Amino acid sequence: MIPVNEFRQFASDRNPQFRVLKPWWDVFTEYLCIVMLMIGVFGCTLQLTQDKISCLPSHLAVSSPDKIDCSHISEHHDNEKNTPIFKNASRELFGKKNDLDIHQYVFINHYCYERAVHWYGKYFPYLVVIHTMIFMVASSFWFKFPGTSSKIELFVTILGKCFDSPWTTRALSEVSEERGEEKMDIWRRNTMSKSAADASSLDEETAGLVRSSSVKSNQEKKALEAPQTISVLDKKEGEQAKALFEKVKKFRTHVEEADLLYLMYVLQTSLKVFKFLLITIYNAALVSNIEIVVRCSVPEELTGYDVYCCNHVKAHLFSKLAYCYICFVGVYGVLCIYTLYWLFHRPLKEYSFESVRLETGINDIPDVKNDFAFLLHLSDQYDALYSKRFAVFLSEVSESRLGQVNLNHEWTAKKLRQKLSQNASNRLEIHLFMLPGLPDTLFEITEVESLKLEHLKDVTIPASISQLTSLQELCLIHCPIKLQLAALNNLRDRLKVLRLSFEGLDQIPMWTYTLNGLEELHLTGSLTHEVSRNASLDTLRGLKNLRVLTLRCRLAKIPASVSDTGEQLQRLCIYNEGVKLQAFSSLKKLGNLTSLELVGCELERIPSAVFSLANLQELDMKENKLSSVEEIMSLQHCRRLVTLRLWHNALLYVPEHISKLRALETLDLSWNKIRKLPGRLFYCTKLRHLDVSHNGLSSLPPEVGILQSLQYFAAASNSLDSLPDELFSCKRLKSLLLGNNNLASLSPPRLQPGPAGEAGAQGEPPGVLAPGNRGLPHAETQRDSCRAAHPGSPALGRQRANE
Repeated sequence: MIPVNEFRQFASDRNPQFRVLKPWWDVFTEYLCIVMLMIGVFGCTLQLTQDKISCLPSHLAVSSPDKIDCSHISEHHDNEKNTPIFKNASRELFGKKNDLDIHQYVFINHYCYERAVHWYGKYFPYLVVIHTMIFMVASSFWFKFPGTSSKIELFVTILGKCFDSPWTTRALSEVSEERGEEKMDIWRRNTMSKSAADASSLDEETAGLVRSSSVKSNQEKKALEAPQTISVLDKKEGEQAKALFEKVKKFRTHVEEADLLYLMYVLQTSLKVFKFLLITIYNAALVSNIEIVVRCSVPEELTGYDVYCCNHVKAHLFSKLAYCYICFVGVYGVLCIYTLYWLFHRPLKEYSFESVRLETGINDIPDVKNDFAFLLHLSDQYDALYSKRFAVFLSEVSESRLGQVNLNHEWTAKKLRQKLSQNASNRLEIHLFMLPGLPDTLFEITEVESLKLEHLKDVTIPASISQLTSLQELCLIHCPIKLQLAALNNLRDRLKVLRLSFEGLDQIPMWTYTLNGLEELHLTGSLTHEVSRNASLDTLRGLKNLRVLTLRCRLAKIPASVSDTGEQLQRLCIYNEGVKLQAFSSLKKLGNLTSLELVGCELERIPSAVFSLANLQELDMKENKLSSVEEIMSLQHCRRLVTLRLWHNALLYVPEHISKLRALETLDLSWNKIRKLPGRLFYCTKLRHLDVSHNGLSSLPPEVGILQSLQYFAAASNSLDSLPDELFSCKRLKSLLLGNNNLASLSPPRLQPGPAGEAGAQGEPPGVLAPGNRGLPHAETQRDSCRAAHPGSPALGRQRANE
């Protein structure tokens, strides 16, 4: 015979982890199958080890052999038919000899067993074994079917890892700690209010209660702190938990698309119900055919007797086993019917974590559906704790917390300190790019002055930012962040500079407009005319200390909220990226504005609103479409204007009345189409910085010698073939750029030594070609020696203005 161990591969128990998907009724039916299988094996064993039937010839004289009744052989009453025994007939047979040898009896036994015994009485044990095997296969078929086995095995594997993961314990302990602190706070408030109400009459009891509550609170704090210290994750455990989150996401995406597991379970349960009905019906109908004494007709020429009365040896036992088997099948069928009721009565294709959310406090656990929900319902029948611990890996909050732990392992304080560098504002800056979060170790670097975050998602700045006592600048590039209330209170008065790069107005955090101490606000993103009316921009009036506002947007007009900043705004920079800016009425309200930059605004003339800015000191109109500036005379109303930059435009000439700008110190006309400079330009006697490079100048007027304060003069990339001698009378000239011209030589008169403080007495300043000291015989040599970097930055202009 085949050993029983060979059949273990057909059972689902070969993978013990599958027990989590076996409800109590499946476990019960498995035990019932084992009992039924034992009945069948026991019956088969009896069939093989004992005689099946014993026959004796009948001596009764009757008219017809068919009328012979073999029931008279029994010595007792027949319990099944309740018919009396013919005692007279038994006395006649007593002691009768049949004259048959043993071989004839063996032959008759086999012959009558095959002909006279009913087939149900012969094959009953085999039917029991076959039916039981069908039940067992039907119960575990979905564990073997290719379309479902892979999903089940993967789910059970992930479920076990999630259950045993140290991160699960830590996440639940952190939540319980937070909820415990909340309960303690509520308990303390209730205790304090109650003690205050009963203070007059229960002073001693209240004192005792306070002492006991303090002891209890200390004990609870220690109990809450214990699991946190135990469940500290190392780097390897954090990576394993991170991999689990990825597996859960992929498994959910794959399993939630269909309900194959549910349908397979319904089908196999329906098959078992059908099998139960079939077995019950035909067994109940055929069990009565198992008879103890049977009548057998044999050809008379074989033994001389034509009728035999045979005793079916195992009939009595088989009948008892059959009734017992029917009872077990009945219980099995009732469980299967209950299973169908459970499948159709409850919404097993949807699984809600509402109770888990209430119990754990993790509110973002999503509900699931289809096969994913069905698997969780089955695991709940085994142990609801599995779903609770598995839900931790469905939460984005839990994943972000894990990411924070892994981030802290990866970005230590030592590694972050290595990223410290000086930014353009000479502040110590840390630049974090495309990280999954903000490492807690960042707040250990107290010397950082500027924090630059680029492409970080869903970042929340905690209250520990108060440790960064030197922090003054915050730069957020496509990085929407949230602030805890304590962090906001800390930054509200301390943060000086905020730089925001965004894609839409809705990405500007609302806490931006509550920073009372903010002095500089730089916005880069989509801020069109339609959305500029949004009420959120009106809150700019709350920035009482705002001095600098930069808008790198595509505006059709200056937002009205800019004028609401009040009289404190001193610098306004608009970089419009080639979109025409039309309305400037808001500028008239900025009475204290000292610097205005209108870059890339497609302007064809200087806006009239600029002329009303009495305190304006610097005007920069780079990359516009200015072809003429006849209205430049109106700038004389800006009596403090010292810097004017009209570079990168299409100016064809400079009007004569530019001389009205007597306070002008810096003038940048580079990158235009000017062919001639008017002589009255040089009546702006305070000019110290003059740039006319990258134009079409062929000569310079001799009035250039009037500029005795000139320190920087650039005329590179023009068509100059000679220089006026008066240029070399500018005694304070320090930098002279004449590269890429047609100059062949220089022949100015020799400078005589002058009094102390003049160029002759001081020697030759760097970058100045002193007349007569050296000559440049070739134009190429001259161009190479005069070529220098173009110092046309606004910062240099502001520096000159301050001087």
